[in-house]
Amino acid sequence: MTSRTINLALIQSQCFDNADENRQYIKTQLKQAAANNAELVLLQELHNTPYFCIEEKPSNFDLAETIPGESTEFFSALAKELSLVIVCSLFEKRSAGLYHNTAVVFDKDGSIAGKYRKMHIPDDPGFYEKYYFTPGDLGFSPIQTSIGKLGVLICWDQWFPEAARLMALAGAEILLYPTAIGWDPNDSEQEQQRQLDAWTTIQRSHAIANGLAVASCNRCGDEGNGELSTRFWGNSFICGPQGEMLTQAASNTNEILQYTIELEKTESVRRIWPYLRDRRIDAYQDLNKRLIDQ
Repeated sequence: MTSRTINLALIQSQCFDNADENRQYIKTQLKQAAANNAELVLLQELHNTPYFCIEEKPSNFDLAETIPGESTEFFSALAKELSLVIVCSLFEKRSAGLYHNTAVVFDKDGSIAGKYRKMHIPDDPGFYEKYYFTPGDLGFSPIQTSIGKLGVLICWDQWFPEAARLMALAGAEILLYPTAIGWDPNDSEQEQQRQLDAWTTIQRSHAIANGLAVASCNRCGDEGNGELSTRFWGNSFICGPQGEMLTQAASNTNEILQYTIELEKTESVRRIWPYLRDRRIDAYQDLNKRLIDQ
């Protein structure tokens, strides 16, 4: 097997109050990652601003931007300057009254290699995303870059095995999840730990079931005030194609998490665990139903 690697970096951080401060902070982190020989950098979900979906507020739509636009120009220039593939996460204004939660992938030459619009949109206390985002319409299509085929999904997508499977079937070589997930500060420590364990377990299971490395970049720190507050739990991580934890960030620190992924391990793991070979595609039609009638 031909040896292929990707030096992957995740930038986990607390958010500043405005987009320019966040972009400038990310710029310094991107330069540091590039100096450490990173080739691919994954940023956290909606990294330009504090997590505004904590409440339903019409003026928050003013935070959205077009693609292309100011942020894509900013990150395009950095991708070209630093020769990095960068996965960004933006609040996209597609048209008047039509908004998406969108990942944009820049190749090393600064071009936009592709984008992905979040497909699964949550609506939970403190995560009122259905108020802001229209579900994606680009499907589960990996994005071809100069370093490989990237399966980019976003946050709530990470809980759905169908999304990971479809990306793998379409040829993704790694799964990447920009994320913004946290605790209700009123939950007990035991409940918080259960939620964190569930979050890592479900994503490691996608790695195992598809024989792919998985990386999830989460934000950290407290956002909001009083009852409208969330403690983002950090714990960004990279795991291998058997779900093995390769590296993981702390819960409350700004850090660059970096690891070199050996892509050829997908081939060797799939030879041992041939899930794709043994799938019963003739018997899965009911997966298209909301519920199977009893």
